[in-house]
Amino acid sequence: MKLLITGGAGFIGSAVVRRAIAQGNEVVNLDCLTYAACLENIASVADHPAYAFEQVDICDAAEVARVFASHRPDAVMHLAAESHVDRSIDGPGDFIRTNVMGTYVLLEAAREYWQAQGRPEGFRFHHISTDEVYGSLGDHGKFTEDTPYDPRSPYSASKASSDHLVRAWHETYGLPVVLSNCSNNYGPYHFPEKLIPVVILNALAGKEIPVYGAGANVRDWLYVEDHAEALLLVLQQGALGRSYNIGGENEARNIDLVRMICALLDEMRPDAAPHDRLITYVTDRPGHDLRYAIDPQRISTELGWRPSVTLEEGLRLTVEWYLANEDWWRPLQARAGVGERLGTKA
Repeated sequence: MKLLITGGAGFIGSAVVRRAIAQGNEVVNLDCLTYAACLENIASVADHPAYAFEQVDICDAAEVARVFASHRPDAVMHLAAESHVDRSIDGPGDFIRTNVMGTYVLLEAAREYWQAQGRPEGFRFHHISTDEVYGSLGDHGKFTEDTPYDPRSPYSASKASSDHLVRAWHETYGLPVVLSNCSNNYGPYHFPEKLIPVVILNALAGKEIPVYGAGANVRDWLYVEDHAEALLLVLQQGALGRSYNIGGENEARNIDLVRMICALLDEMRPDAAPHDRLITYVTDRPGHDLRYAIDPQRISTELGWRPSVTLEEGLRLTVEWYLANEDWWRPLQARAGVGERLGTKA
């Protein structure tokens, strides 16, 4: 199968690219290489005969159409997106452009290509989204595929919009789509502006580790390699028009997650004093959702998928990876906005 994967130089996208190649697929990686993209993420497959790279903006309709015509993919996995909530607060326009307009351009290109090919039955458009479209949970309950949408940040609103577009193109034009919404990912190659890399790298540098508010916000953490496996399974076996929630079944308060990472660093890279001394509580993010948690029953029952990595196992693997790969993360710290407090303009 030849896959067109958008955003394949990003964190989750690169994990999907690497796994797709390992499973024997051909991959066309379409990525415009924004600040959060990194070609080193897919260096291990860059010379593989089944891999091709196209530096293209998904909002460029002519170039996207050219990629479809040139490579003739059997399926699309759409991961390209602006994804950092704090950046969406400071600059929502980029999120509307990429996540909404970019998805529209891609859908139209996929529809025209699919129709020109005679509407092949095996064609799939897999749209990858987030649990943040559902809003915020209280102390109890979990998101299901039937949970009403209630986005509360420019980022989640833009992703909710893209989800609705994908469903509309399925219902109106018959485009064969599947959708998935995931919980917070973590693992190797995670861009250094996100929580877990920030904790690791600030602790290593002896800098303050910022924790928003009281650190009571809860997230369901999903190891990125588990997510990549689930995404390829949904693409290949998911029912058309159906959405699948993919969660790690690993809920943790932010403050507890930070302390777990500090404890791992105390073990693996001991300092003169425990690393949790660096924890500093800072002003909370505007509109910070209290809790996310996914009920993965549908993907478990219908497709037989369950996460294989516990939070404790995944955090250990992640810390070990960052300790061993300074050559990867060190240059990224010089990119715009990395290491700065963003999302305060509200």
